[in-house]
Amino acid sequence: MQNISPAREQLLELIRADKSLPTLGIAIAKVVQITSSGEDSVADLAHFILSDVALTQKILRLSNTITYRTPGGVTVTTISRAIFLLGFDTIKANALASLLVEGFNDVRQAQVVRLELVKALCASVCAREIARRCRHPNHEEAAVAALFKNIGRVLVASFDHHLYDKIQSLCTAHPEQSHEICGQLLGCSFERFGETVLHDWKIPTSIINALQITHGDQKKTSVGTEWIRQVASFSDSLASILVNTDTVSAQMPIAERCQRLVKRFGAALDFDAEQLQVILKSVDKEARELANTLEVSMTPVLNASAIDKGVCKGTDSFNEFMLTSFDTQQLEASSRHASGKPMNARDLLLAGVQDATQMLASNQVKLSDLILLVLETLYGAMGFRFATACLLDVKSGKFSARIAVGEKYAERQSAFQFPVLNDNSIFHLAMNNNVDLMISDASNAKVQNLLPDWHKRLLPDTRSFIVLPLVIEGKALGLFYADRACTADEGVPPDETALIKTLKGQLMSAMIKR
Repeated sequence: MQNISPAREQLLELIRADKSLPTLGIAIAKVVQITSSGEDSVADLAHFILSDVALTQKILRLSNTITYRTPGGVTVTTISRAIFLLGFDTIKANALASLLVEGFNDVRQAQVVRLELVKALCASVCAREIARRCRHPNHEEAAVAALFKNIGRVLVASFDHHLYDKIQSLCTAHPEQSHEICGQLLGCSFERFGETVLHDWKIPTSIINALQITHGDQKKTSVGTEWIRQVASFSDSLASILVNTDTVSAQMPIAERCQRLVKRFGAALDFDAEQLQVILKSVDKEARELANTLEVSMTPVLNASAIDKGVCKGTDSFNEFMLTSFDTQQLEASSRHASGKPMNARDLLLAGVQDATQMLASNQVKLSDLILLVLETLYGAMGFRFATACLLDVKSGKFSARIAVGEKYAERQSAFQFPVLNDNSIFHLAMNNNVDLMISDASNAKVQNLLPDWHKRLLPDTRSFIVLPLVIEGKALGLFYADRACTADEGVPPDETALIKTLKGQLMSAMIKR
């Protein structure tokens, strides 16, 4: 029976009193809860990422690294495009990694914290690689579980690095007694400590159970929760080998250091020594990209050349000959007009057109994904505060907002609807005449007379907006709407107008094919 240690209770009190961690816990729980890969979940994940400017920039930066580079080197500038290209699970895992690093690395700069964060990133990448190979139905949870496998260590290192150092020092000297040492000094294992905090964060039980320690050689299992635990344990062990500060053991060949892992987990997870080397190459490269993007030092990690000195990076060999595309960081750094519209709106719109073109070229594109991409492009490129696609609902006899992004998007989306019957509002006029409207000053008396009462109640502070009707063969299917709380005295020049119409045309083309 484990003793109730004063150190454990004091640490838990410190963690629970930390004002930043409850927010981190809520954010992590929110992402973890997005478990389905259906349309709503993709939109929910995109909305969550877009609501955090720093997280949005990190995900876009990662999407444009060599590891994830798109065919032809076309820069990814929208989260919806990133999800479409990299896959829902990859973006979700990377969003969680970003949240975890942001929650600990920036405010607590101890080297041991960074070391444990690197291990967490490596473990998560390893779990995703194993899951891809196994094609297990629980692959999504495995990557999340691996990321949080060492959360107990991260927390202890962050809040009491002296205790962490003492435990690590004694465990290194007496590895066979590590469980007893941790129990005596902390009051429980690192895993148990992490479980307690994750329970506070309302993380699903299936993820928390995966933190439990595995013992002995593992056998193949058909039980999903047990498989997740095996993957998390293996991934954490492999990460510990890769992120190794022990200079003596680091001199050993990687194959020799991994022999024990092959014996323990090979049969259960379907890999042998040769296949593990392939996994190592992929993990090392991807983990480096992820950690560098998240500004976590990768110095202790095994150099890729130590895994395979003869590997030739096929795509890297001709990078110097590729046509240059937009630079994501330059697009992010743009200054803005007083309205909030980026100075480089044209470049952002053009990047969105490229994204839509790439998406349309795929047979897997969903209309809802394309609508979200167009909305996100308009929202970001033009500096709007709210944007929505309002589509015809035959059953209700109304035009209703189906997808929205921006400030208070959920609340405004639910209330953004108006009857099909013509009421001479600015929205019906735009659809009846099939003309795109770009209003730079909504306080104009003529504009105010055309705004319906429901719009004035819902968005009373609107000062500039656009209306892009969606009309096919004379039939109004709906419209795009986006607004700002500031006037847009800079207007919309012809080149930007042309790109906006191109974006709309791409969506209309997809709608006609449906």
